Order: sequence, then C-alpha cells, then structure tokens
Amino acid sequence: MAVYESCQVTDLQITNAGVMLATNQDLPSETFDLAVIATGHVWPDEEEAIRTYFPSPWSGLMEAKVDACNVGIMGTSLSGLDAAMAVAIQHGSFIEDDKQHVVFHRDNASEKLNITLMSRTGILPEADFYCPIPYEPLHIVTDQALNAEIQKVEYGLLDQVFRLIVEEIKFADPDWSQRIALESLNVDSFAQAWFAERKQRDPFDWAEKNLQEVERNKREKHTVPWRYVILRLHEAVQEIVPHLNEHDHKRFSKGLARVFIDNYAAIPSESIRRLLALREAGIIHILALGEDYKMEINESRTVLKTEDNSYSFDVFIDARGQRPLKVKDLPFPGLREQLQKTGDEIPDVGEDYTLQQPEDIRGRVALVNARPAFRSGTYGMCRNW
Repeated sequence: MAVYESCQVTDLQITNAGVMLATNQDLPSETFDLAVIATGHVWPDEEEAIRTYFPSPWSGLMEAKVDACNVGIMGTSLSGLDAAMAVAIQHGSFIEDDKQHVVFHRDNASEKLNITLMSRTGILPEADFYCPIPYEPLHIVTDQALNAEIQKVEYGLLDQVFRLIVEEIKFADPDWSQRIALESLNVDSFAQAWFAERKQRDPFDWAEKNLQEVERNKREKHTVPWRYVILRLHEAVQEIVPHLNEHDHKRFSKGLARVFIDNYAAIPSESIRRLLALREAGIIHILALGEDYKMEINESRTVLKTEDNSYSFDVFIDARGQRPLKVKDLPFPGLREQLQKTGDEIPDVGEDYTLQQPEDIRGRVALVNARPAFRSGTYGMCRNW
C-alpha cells in the first residue's frame, strides 16, 4: 500500500490498459484495475452561506454567531437536531442531573431565541434501541431466498420479496404483526402503517415516551423484536435494489426505504434529552410542512409558504443532509466526459458501487457513497481533501 499525502487527484481516465490517475504531484505513471472514488457526496460551498441563510449545517454555521432571533431549521433528523444544538449553546447551557434528566438554562439576554424544526411530516427520529450485536441471522429472508427470487422473477421482484419480509416479521413478532394488520398490507402501504401512530401523536410526547422505553430496555437488556427484525432486514433487502426495474425502484424508495432509514437512523438518547430540554424551556417547536410548500430566500430572512400559512425566519439552516453527486458535479473532467455520454444525471452504480455505464467503464470505477467496494486486483483510491 502506498499513501500520498496532500495529493489531489485532478483527473481520472479509463483506458484499455486500466484506470489512469492524474494528480498535482509528479508521481510514477501507474494504471489500476479498480479506482475507488470516495467523493460520492457534495456539500454546498461555504461562500453560498450568508448571515441569515446556511445551505447546510457545515457551511459556516459552527463558526457563525447566531443572534437570539427566530431560527428555522429544515430537517428533523440528527443533522437538524445538531444544528439546533449548535444554535442553542450560544444562548445558554445544558445541565444534567444524576438521574440523566437534562434542563436548558437560557441566558438572560437570549429571551427572543425561538427555534423551529420542520419537515414534510414533522416526525422526529426515535432513540437508538438495544439489540444484540453481532446481528442474529434471519430465518426466512436469507441470502439463498433472495438470490432465488432474483433469478426466477423478471417482474414483481419487489412484491415477492415483500411477501418474504411479511413472513420474517410475523416469525419475529406475531403480536406486533397482528396489531398493525401486517397481512393486509402491501409494499406500498407498509410505510403508512409504520408511521401512522407517530403522525397522530405530538412529536415531543412521542419522543419522551420512546426515550423512556428505550432506556428501560437498555437497563433490562430487552430487545423489541419488530424493531430488531427491521434493522436486520434492511441489510439483507438492500441486495435486491440493483435488480429492481424503474417502477419498483421508485416504489421501494417511497415505501420500504423510508421504513429502513427511519429504523437504522435512530439517534443517541442524549440528543433526545437535549431536544426535550429545549422544549421544556419553550425554545424549540416542530412544524409539519406537508407535501406542498414554497421557500423564498432573501438577504434579510427566509419565508416558507404552505397551503394554509406563511412562516418567516430571521435565520434559516437547511439541514436535510448531503445531496447525491451528479455526473456534472464530478471533479474529474475525463471521467465526467465519459459518463456524460450515457445521458444519465446520476451515475448508474451496481450492487458493489462500481459504475455500470458506459460499457467500457463498467466494473472499473467505484463511486462510494457509504461503504468501499472490494475486489481482487490492484486498487487506486482517490479522495480530494
């Protein structure tokens, strides 16, 4: 293995001999069997941020002084909560007692601080739950069962795999399955049932109840079967995604993917405690925007308009997370030119994250979003720091 410090990869070209890298250093000429590109996401430039609008929590927010004013944060995931905490600690302090109860003491000069977390649904993530690690094996949705479905089903793969998922959940937790009427659900309605009860409850009340349950289960080392089986199903079922047709891929993204993301994106209990402390202090609120809203950004404030109301914020933070890297955003001119021939806006990656199109590139370059791709042979890894 060779490591080159402060070495910026300036271009990447696929030839018949292999993958060639161009850098800002005078390195020996070398070709690679596989190049792994670890620049799979793009953050907004800090220059896009102004004093009243931050296009991401990482575009200058951590260094900025945010006045005690009306602050809006788009996103109710951990990124949104972290952004809220970054603002709150400029105007007070969190104090935790021996019983893990957290309170927030607001500074006297910060009475005007008001924070609104918002998303389409207004649902908060749940607290990280207790479960055995390493994961216990699944009984029905096994690699063999999934591979068999992939091989034999040309159409309807998603629906057939969902039938296996239903059987796996019923095996793990028959009581919960009966409570949500699992057998009456399909791949399109399962997510609605998953979120239904939370949508009907006040998000802070739900968070408090969920926190109590999670902490009790940790003390008692109790695993909630339905939560645990969904967590394990996520890793198994993701293997079918590259084999779904376009229609089923959209159905998966709107349904099962939302359930899996909600389950594995559970957040630390400490984040929930601090959120509840801000609620008790009267500082933080949650807004469900619905599906149809408009956002207007100007130098002095950001305004969001829904069907029924208009909301104005002195400071606005977009904390919805990373944008997927588009072909036009790739910082490698040679590779970008080759990929643009496909006409795809988002690079087509396979199960192992290798690029699938065009054909002369297939399997030779991996674009990594979350995990590396491993294959035998010689490797080139490029990341611009």
